Amino acid sequence: MAILILSNPILPVRAVDYARANFVEKDFSGQDLRDALFDHANLRGSNFSHANLQGVRFFSANLEGANFEGADLRGADLESARLTRVNFTNALLEGAFATNVLIKGVIIDGADFTDVLLRPDVEKQLCAIAQGTNPVTGRNTKDTLFCPSVVK
Repeated sequence: MAILILSNPILPVRAVDYARANFVEKDFSGQDLRDALFDHANLRGSNFSHANLQGVRFFSANLEGANFEGADLRGADLESARLTRVNFTNALLEGAFATNVLIKGVIIDGADFTDVLLRPDVEKQLCAIAQGTNPVTGRNTKDTLFCPSVVK
């Protein structure tokens, strides 16, 4: 009978706390940042393209000009975040919280907003620019936002 002794046991990964950090134009592209905390952080112009951001908290963060193209933001907390000129092309936002966000000049082509909590005025604003289909889920952006059909 053999006994296995591990000298370096595998420990669970803990979420990193970047609260109140200043990461202007920082490159986080392609990184696995699941459950990280960016509360009140300055992330203006940062690149999160193709990053795993599941469950990440961006509470009251400045995300002006950030790039989330192809990012996985499922279950992320974007409450009170500044989302001006943000690129959400082909992003997965399923189940994210975004009821009190500032949204201006965003790109949402192919983004999946399934079950995202949004204020009605923000939802209307996004419906006006929504287009495309998410390449991962196959869902139409307008459908995930429950945009009303225009009947002629």
